[in-house]
Amino acid sequence: MEKVGSTCWAIAEGYIPGSGHGPEPQMTSHETACILNATEVDAEVRIMLYFSDRDPVGPYRIDVPAQRTRHVRFNDLDNPEPVPRDTDYASVIQSNVPIVVQHTRLDSRQSELALLSTVAFPVK
Repeated sequence: MEKVGSTCWAIAEGYIPGSGHGPEPQMTSHETACILNATEVDAEVRIMLYFSDRDPVGPYRIDVPAQRTRHVRFNDLDNPEPVPRDTDYASVIQSNVPIVVQHTRLDSRQSELALLSTVAFPVK
């Protein structure tokens, strides 16, 4: 199989609404990085967060087993500190092996919720 993915990805847009409608945890407003590791080696993933008004935070460390996918809610990241709500941020995701990253947001602040999904930008 050909190499699938990149070892560095950027998501320029991030925001976790501080409130939401509907049953939790399914309808909790959230940001998710959907990570595909199609290699035969476990991926050691590091996520750095960048803000407009303060220093970066990270790395957050995530493992994605070989030939598996993992959906990581940014809401659940808490080491080195929780990802702030109602705050704009961007992220850079790096891995020891090529991965594919898709970004998804569920905004449930209104009962007519919004879902956004896009592939992150692969950095070469």
